Amino acid sequence: MSWRTILLQYCFLLVACLFTAFEAVPIDIDKTKVKNNEPVESAKIEPPDTGLYYDEYLKQVIEVLETDKHFREKLQKADVEEIKSGRLSRELDLVSHHVRTKLDELKRQEVSRLRMLIKAKLDSLQDTGIDHQALLKQFDHLNHLNPDTFESTDLDMLIKAATSDLEHYDKTRHEEFKKYEMMKEHERREYLKTLTEEKRKEEESKFEEMKKKHENHPKVNHPGSKDQLKEVWEETDGLDPNDFDPKTFFKLHDVNSDGFLDEQELEALFTKELEKVYDPKNEEDDMVEMEEERLRMREHVMNEVDTNKDRLVTLKEFLKATEKKEFLEPDSWETLDQQQFFTEEELREFENHISLQENELKKKADELQKQKEELQRQHDQLEAQKQEYHQVMQQMEQKKLQQGIPPSGPAGELKLQPRM
Repeated sequence: MSWRTILLQYCFLLVACLFTAFEAVPIDIDKTKVKNNEPVESAKIEPPDTGLYYDEYLKQVIEVLETDKHFREKLQKADVEEIKSGRLSRELDLVSHHVRTKLDELKRQEVSRLRMLIKAKLDSLQDTGIDHQALLKQFDHLNHLNPDTFESTDLDMLIKAATSDLEHYDKTRHEEFKKYEMMKEHERREYLKTLTEEKRKEEESKFEEMKKKHENHPKVNHPGSKDQLKEVWEETDGLDPNDFDPKTFFKLHDVNSDGFLDEQELEALFTKELEKVYDPKNEEDDMVEMEEERLRMREHVMNEVDTNKDRLVTLKEFLKATEKKEFLEPDSWETLDQQQFFTEEELREFENHISLQENELKKKADELQKQKEELQRQHDQLEAQKQEYHQVMQQMEQKKLQQGIPPSGPAGELKLQPRM
């Protein structure tokens, strides 16, 4: 398993634990138990985008570093403390000149990209006198004081920034989902205000009907329970439910054979459960809610099974979890349709915030409209002055002709009449 794959999938979170995957030996699977040897749908896992604003830079640095044999060997032997303390980053001084040159170029490109983003943002605000160095201080994934070369400080900052940012990634997703749900309800209520009483009752009735229709779905198995895994074993893997074996199940769904179930491999296991509740063809089913449900399921299983909190499930952790009572006799799983995403007070605060934003936008729009009207007034005034000047010039030319004086040009110069 390559360092690039590890970092892209787990984004430096407790990276030392992840790097032990280098030593992992692929586990053989008993193919005699598998009826269908075709790759299962859940195995189609694409390397995820980290969601970081420096995602591409992170990937490129990883790709370059993994080409250096010395650094790769040091990485395999590193522990958590070495990586988090920055001691591993100092090994960067021993990598080949070719690698350092590539890293230098990547950093220069990243600094240039950030400067362009800053300039574009400030240009949109019509600001001038940009101090790029001062503004680059807001980016903590590289050393802005040295924009030309990639040093050990840069690697240390990149690891720490990615670790910190992605530790809060799930929390941010939950917060954004909550805002999404409040906005949906806000827009629904605002729409109802525009209707007559009769139409409003019809819409409310339709809303309740759609809600009940969505809630009327098959029972969802508790994520990570024996019943849930057996359903995957039978319907996705095509195996006899009577032959269910946790160890074989783990091997089958450890798609890259690195000895771990990572977050993406876990989330793939919940597809069958999610399909019971969400269908993209149904108007009442919201696919944004489906992804929130998938996240909740993954977090729940990780909290139950991932005992060392490295965001990876080992075979030992998995098998230990199957021995618990919760695995055999789990509580019922409450889906999102049984949850209350926000309170009325939170919705009011959200709507007040929206109202303030709308008022601010209206104020700016009014100011722009006044500026437009003032510019139009000045334009009309200039046009009137131009027309008045033109008329005065015509009158002066007519008087000159009456007095026998040759006509003048635009600047007042005399125009000599050609001799006949």
